[in-house]
Amino acid sequence: MGTNTTSGLPRLAIAQDLGWADIRMALARGWRDFAAHPLFGLFFGGIYVLGGLLLLYGLSNVGRGWWLIPIIAGFPLFAPFSAVGLYEVSRRRELGEPMHWRAVLGALKGRGDEQLVLMGGIIFVAFSFWMIIAHGIFAIFVGESGIGFDGSGLALSWDMIAMLLVGGAVGGLFALGLFAITVVSLPMLVDRDVDFISAMIASMSVFGSNKPVMIGWALFIATTLCLAMAPLFFGLFVILPVLGHATWHLYRRAVADLPG
Repeated sequence: MGTNTTSGLPRLAIAQDLGWADIRMALARGWRDFAAHPLFGLFFGGIYVLGGLLLLYGLSNVGRGWWLIPIIAGFPLFAPFSAVGLYEVSRRRELGEPMHWRAVLGALKGRGDEQLVLMGGIIFVAFSFWMIIAHGIFAIFVGESGIGFDGSGLALSWDMIAMLLVGGAVGGLFALGLFAITVVSLPMLVDRDVDFISAMIASMSVFGSNKPVMIGWALFIATTLCLAMAPLFFGLFVILPVLGHATWHLYRRAVADLPG
């Protein structure tokens, strides 16, 4: 495979020849991992199904149901971190290591240091920043259209369509930037003893060396997650774990040790 190295990670080879066949391979292996150990996938998917239902109930009860739009749009920002336990399941299955809950849940704290926690903090700050931006976009269209701040009067109209288009464009660019620094860094922090800065450098290197495929992968993840959330979030029971396992296998294809 075509490779290059990064100055932050001199002993790693970064693939420059990822193709659509690699995406199909990752999805196929992701499905096999889920089928082999479904309880882990259903557990992690169930956390987000339950969280989504509680948000839907709570926001609807206080007349803030419209907030679900930016929250759902921002969920792909959290998706890589939400799959950390699934990366560990795939790693253990690949190595033939015993599978037990303590080890899988323990992956959420990384390899004994705070690098994975720091990445989680970055993602949380990014999500919070997105919510501020989304509120600002909503406020602009409230002023232009007369929609109430509680979302009253929000219906399918040209104003709403314009708001969704603007919010989608801004959110998409924001999510793509975060995707570039997390798609490889999070599984790498589960797999290797590296600092989060080096992991982000490797992730950006993979993204930059394989832009068409990685952008396509990002769009596929965002689309399938949004579709999975449409039926009251229940699609996340299957889609989230399969995508999580698949992300691990794409990372393994994209990053390898240099010989010697």
